[in-house]
Amino acid sequence: MAQEADTPLVSREQRGPISILTMAYRPYNLLGPKLIGAIARELTLAEEAGSRAIVLKSGLRHFCAGADVSLFGARITGEGRSDSEIKGIDFLHRLELLPIPIVASIHGVCLGGGLELALGCDYIIAAASSKLGSVEAALGLHPLMGGIQRQVQRIGAARAKEMSMLGRRYDAATLERWGLINLAVPDEALEQTTLSIAEELARGPTVAHAATKQLAWLAASQGVVAADQAMTKIQEPIWASEDLKTGLASFKKNGPGLAKFEGR
Repeated sequence: MAQEADTPLVSREQRGPISILTMAYRPYNLLGPKLIGAIARELTLAEEAGSRAIVLKSGLRHFCAGADVSLFGARITGEGRSDSEIKGIDFLHRLELLPIPIVASIHGVCLGGGLELALGCDYIIAAASSKLGSVEAALGLHPLMGGIQRQVQRIGAARAKEMSMLGRRYDAATLERWGLINLAVPDEALEQTTLSIAEELARGPTVAHAATKQLAWLAASQGVVAADQAMTKIQEPIWASEDLKTGLASFKKNGPGLAKFEGR
Protein backbone atom coordinates (compact mmCIF):
# COMPACT_ATOMS: atom_id res chain seq x y z
CA MET A 1 0.00 0.00 0.00
CA ALA A 2 1.50 3.30 -1.09
CA GLN A 3 2.03 6.15 1.33
CA GLU A 4 -0.55 8.90 0.83
CA ALA A 5 1.08 12.22 0.02
CA ASP A 6 -0.50 14.04 2.97
CA THR A 7 0.26 11.30 5.52
CA PRO A 8 3.41 12.01 7.55
CA LEU A 9 5.87 9.18 7.97
CA VAL A 10 6.05 10.08 11.66
CA SER A 11 3.47 12.15 13.52
CA ARG A 12 4.00 13.83 16.88
CA GLU A 13 1.34 14.29 19.54
CA GLN A 14 2.10 16.36 22.61
CA ARG A 15 0.49 15.19 25.84
CA GLY A 16 1.71 17.63 28.44
CA PRO A 17 5.46 16.98 28.85
CA ILE A 18 5.34 13.79 26.75
CA SER A 19 5.90 13.65 22.99
CA ILE A 20 4.33 10.61 21.33
CA LEU A 21 5.98 9.83 18.00
CA THR A 22 3.93 7.48 15.85
CA MET A 23 5.54 5.86 12.83
CA ALA A 24 3.26 5.32 9.81
CA TYR A 25 5.57 4.56 6.90
CA ARG A 26 3.48 2.09 4.93
CA PRO A 27 3.35 -0.78 4.67
CA TYR A 28 5.60 -1.97 7.50
CA ASN A 29 7.71 0.99 8.74
CA LEU A 30 10.70 -0.33 6.82
CA LEU A 31 13.81 1.38 8.11
CA GLY A 32 15.86 3.48 5.73
CA PRO A 33 16.88 7.11 5.19
CA LYS A 34 13.27 8.30 4.81
CA LEU A 35 12.00 6.90 8.10
CA ILE A 36 15.23 7.63 9.96
CA GLY A 37 15.11 11.23 8.75
CA ALA A 38 11.47 11.62 9.78
CA ILE A 39 12.12 10.25 13.28
CA ALA A 40 15.18 12.46 13.68
CA ARG A 41 13.22 15.57 12.73
CA GLU A 42 10.46 14.78 15.23
CA LEU A 43 13.01 14.11 17.96
CA THR A 44 14.43 17.58 17.38
CA LEU A 45 10.96 19.13 17.53
CA ALA A 46 10.16 17.20 20.70
CA GLU A 47 13.33 18.49 22.32
CA GLU A 48 12.58 22.05 21.20
CA ALA A 49 9.07 21.71 22.67
CA GLY A 50 10.57 21.02 26.08
CA SER A 51 9.42 17.41 26.24
CA ARG A 52 10.52 15.46 29.30
CA ALA A 53 9.78 12.00 27.89
CA ILE A 54 9.27 10.58 24.40
CA VAL A 55 7.31 7.53 23.26
CA LEU A 56 8.20 5.87 19.96
CA LYS A 57 5.44 3.62 18.64
CA SER A 58 3.76 2.47 15.44
CA GLY A 59 0.38 3.36 14.02
CA LEU A 60 0.50 0.39 11.65
CA ARG A 61 0.15 -3.37 12.11
CA HIS A 62 3.81 -3.78 13.07
CA PHE A 63 6.35 -1.72 14.97
CA CYS A 64 8.97 -2.18 12.25
CA ALA A 65 9.46 -5.19 9.99
CA GLY A 66 13.12 -4.44 9.32
CA ALA A 67 15.25 -2.54 6.88
CA ASP A 68 14.16 -1.52 3.40
CA VAL A 69 16.01 -4.25 1.47
CA SER A 70 15.58 -2.35 -1.80
CA LEU A 71 18.42 -0.13 -0.57
CA PHE A 72 20.91 -3.00 -0.40
CA GLY A 73 21.65 -3.16 -4.12
CA ALA A 74 23.86 -0.10 -3.94
CA ARG A 75 25.62 -1.49 -0.88
CA ILE A 76 26.57 -4.66 -2.77
CA THR A 77 28.22 -2.63 -5.52
CA GLY A 78 29.92 -0.40 -2.95
CA GLU A 79 27.97 2.74 -3.89
CA GLY A 80 27.21 4.86 -0.81
CA ARG A 81 28.23 2.05 1.52
CA SER A 82 30.06 4.03 4.16
CA ASP A 83 27.61 6.93 4.00
CA SER A 84 24.65 4.67 4.73
CA GLU A 85 26.46 2.96 7.58
CA ILE A 86 27.52 6.21 9.24
CA LYS A 87 23.98 7.60 9.08
CA GLY A 88 22.62 4.52 10.85
CA ILE A 89 25.16 4.62 13.66
CA ASP A 90 24.85 8.39 14.04
CA PHE A 91 21.09 7.96 14.35
CA LEU A 92 21.43 5.40 17.14
CA HIS A 93 23.84 7.70 18.93
CA ARG A 94 21.27 10.48 18.55
CA LEU A 95 18.69 8.32 20.35
CA GLU A 96 21.12 7.21 23.02
CA LEU A 97 22.44 10.69 23.81
CA LEU A 98 19.26 12.73 23.46
CA PRO A 99 18.83 14.34 26.91
CA ILE A 100 15.28 12.99 27.19
CA PRO A 101 14.16 9.45 28.13
CA ILE A 102 12.76 7.50 25.15
CA VAL A 103 10.32 4.62 25.52
CA ALA A 104 9.92 2.16 22.63
CA SER A 105 6.41 0.67 22.63
CA ILE A 106 6.29 -2.47 20.48
CA HIS A 107 3.46 -4.46 18.97
CA GLY A 108 3.35 -6.78 15.97
CA VAL A 109 6.81 -7.60 14.67
CA CYS A 110 10.02 -5.81 15.52
CA LEU A 111 12.70 -7.36 13.35
CA GLY A 112 16.16 -6.58 12.02
CA GLY A 113 16.63 -2.84 11.81
CA GLY A 114 13.43 -2.39 13.81
CA LEU A 115 15.00 -4.16 16.77
CA GLU A 116 18.13 -2.02 16.39
CA LEU A 117 15.88 1.05 16.46
CA ALA A 118 14.30 -0.17 19.70
CA LEU A 119 17.71 -0.91 21.23
CA GLY A 120 18.64 2.74 20.77
CA CYS A 121 15.83 3.71 23.14
CA ASP A 122 16.09 3.83 26.94
CA TYR A 123 13.14 1.60 27.85
CA ILE A 124 11.55 -1.13 25.72
CA ILE A 125 8.05 -2.36 26.44
CA ALA A 126 6.47 -5.00 24.20
CA ALA A 127 3.05 -6.59 23.83
CA ALA A 128 2.90 -10.28 24.69
CA SER A 129 1.96 -11.25 21.13
CA SER A 130 4.81 -9.31 19.53
CA LYS A 131 7.72 -11.08 17.87
CA LEU A 132 11.22 -9.65 18.00
CA GLY A 133 14.46 -10.81 16.45
CA SER A 134 17.60 -10.25 14.44
CA VAL A 135 16.58 -12.10 11.30
CA GLU A 136 19.17 -10.73 8.88
CA ALA A 137 20.88 -14.14 8.52
CA ALA A 138 18.01 -15.20 6.24
CA LEU A 139 19.33 -12.62 3.74
CA GLY A 140 22.97 -13.57 4.16
CA LEU A 141 23.55 -10.63 6.48
CA HIS A 142 23.77 -9.79 10.15
CA PRO A 143 22.58 -6.65 12.01
CA LEU A 144 24.16 -3.71 10.19
CA MET A 145 23.34 -0.79 12.46
CA GLY A 146 24.94 -1.71 15.77
CA GLY A 147 22.48 -4.35 16.94
CA ILE A 148 25.04 -7.04 17.73
CA GLN A 149 27.14 -4.94 20.06
CA ARG A 150 24.06 -3.55 21.80
CA GLN A 151 22.74 -7.05 22.34
CA VAL A 152 26.11 -8.05 23.81
CA GLN A 153 25.83 -5.12 26.23
CA ARG A 154 22.40 -6.25 27.38
CA ILE A 155 22.41 -10.05 27.27
CA GLY A 156 26.02 -11.16 26.74
CA ALA A 157 27.93 -12.50 23.76
CA ALA A 158 26.43 -16.01 23.79
CA ARG A 159 22.82 -14.85 23.51
CA ALA A 160 23.73 -12.06 21.07
CA LYS A 161 25.41 -14.56 18.74
CA GLU A 162 22.44 -16.89 19.08
CA MET A 163 20.05 -14.15 18.02
CA SER A 164 22.05 -13.06 14.97
CA MET A 165 23.26 -16.48 13.83
CA LEU A 166 20.01 -18.41 14.21
CA GLY A 167 17.85 -15.52 13.06
CA ARG A 168 14.85 -16.60 15.09
CA ARG A 169 11.83 -14.60 16.19
CA TYR A 170 11.41 -14.48 19.96
CA ASP A 171 8.39 -13.72 22.09
CA ALA A 172 8.45 -10.69 24.38
CA ALA A 173 8.42 -12.73 27.59
CA THR A 174 11.61 -14.56 26.60
CA LEU A 175 13.45 -11.36 25.79
CA GLU A 176 12.27 -9.78 29.04
CA ARG A 177 13.65 -12.78 30.90
CA TRP A 178 16.97 -12.46 29.09
CA GLY A 179 17.12 -8.73 29.81
CA LEU A 180 17.04 -7.49 26.21
CA ILE A 181 13.79 -5.62 26.79
CA ASN A 182 12.46 -4.07 29.98
CA LEU A 183 8.88 -5.28 30.11
CA ALA A 184 6.40 -7.61 28.40
CA VAL A 185 2.72 -6.86 28.98
CA PRO A 186 -0.64 -8.21 27.78
CA ASP A 187 -1.58 -6.72 24.42
CA GLU A 188 -4.51 -4.82 25.85
CA ALA A 189 -2.28 -3.18 28.47
CA LEU A 190 0.44 -1.95 26.10
CA GLU A 191 -0.84 1.58 25.48
CA GLN A 192 -1.75 2.39 29.07
CA THR A 193 1.40 0.87 30.55
CA THR A 194 3.55 2.73 28.01
CA LEU A 195 1.94 6.04 28.96
CA SER A 196 2.28 5.25 32.66
CA ILE A 197 6.02 4.65 32.29
CA ALA A 198 6.46 7.74 30.14
CA GLU A 199 4.56 9.83 32.68
CA GLU A 200 6.73 8.53 35.50
CA LEU A 201 9.86 9.43 33.54
CA ALA A 202 8.47 12.84 32.66
CA ARG A 203 7.75 13.61 36.31
CA GLY A 204 11.34 12.89 37.23
CA PRO A 205 14.39 15.19 37.39
CA THR A 206 15.00 15.71 33.68
CA VAL A 207 18.50 17.15 34.05
CA ALA A 208 19.57 14.16 36.14
CA HIS A 209 17.99 11.78 33.63
CA ALA A 210 20.05 13.38 30.85
CA ALA A 211 23.22 12.84 32.87
CA THR A 212 22.19 9.24 33.55
CA LYS A 213 21.87 8.62 29.81
CA GLN A 214 25.31 10.11 29.16
CA LEU A 215 27.02 8.05 31.84
CA ALA A 216 25.24 4.83 30.83
CA TRP A 217 26.27 5.35 27.20
CA LEU A 218 29.84 6.13 28.17
CA ALA A 219 30.14 3.12 30.48
CA ALA A 220 28.68 0.80 27.85
CA SER A 221 30.76 2.14 24.98
CA GLN A 222 34.07 3.00 26.66
CA GLY A 223 34.01 1.25 30.02
CA VAL A 224 33.52 2.05 33.68
CA VAL A 225 36.88 3.81 34.04
CA ALA A 226 36.00 6.27 31.26
CA ALA A 227 32.63 6.92 32.88
CA ASP A 228 34.28 7.46 36.27
CA GLN A 229 36.68 9.97 34.76
CA ALA A 230 33.87 11.92 33.05
CA MET A 231 31.34 11.65 35.86
CA THR A 232 32.11 14.90 37.70
CA LYS A 233 31.84 16.96 34.51
CA ILE A 234 28.65 15.22 33.39
CA GLN A 235 27.06 15.79 36.81
CA GLU A 236 27.74 19.54 36.88
CA PRO A 237 24.35 20.52 35.37
CA ILE A 238 22.57 18.56 38.10
CA TRP A 239 24.12 20.72 40.84
CA ALA A 240 22.90 23.84 39.03
CA SER A 241 19.37 22.53 38.42
CA GLU A 242 16.17 23.79 39.97
CA ASP A 243 15.01 20.19 40.34
CA LEU A 244 17.81 19.45 42.80
CA LYS A 245 16.78 22.43 44.93
CA THR A 246 13.16 21.27 44.74
CA GLY A 247 14.08 17.70 45.63
CA LEU A 248 16.19 18.67 48.64
CA ALA A 249 13.57 21.10 49.92
CA SER A 250 10.81 18.52 49.54
CA PHE A 251 12.89 15.85 51.25
CA LYS A 252 13.57 18.16 54.17
CA LYS A 253 9.91 19.10 54.54
CA ASN A 254 7.99 15.96 53.51
CA GLY A 255 10.47 13.08 53.29
CA PRO A 256 11.45 11.14 50.16
CA GLY A 257 9.39 10.62 47.03
CA LEU A 258 7.06 13.65 47.13
CA ALA A 259 9.03 16.23 45.14
CA LYS A 260 7.30 17.76 42.11
CA PHE A 261 10.03 18.43 39.58
CA GLU A 262 9.76 20.98 36.79
CA GLY A 263 12.41 19.45 34.57
CA ARG A 264 14.97 22.23 34.71
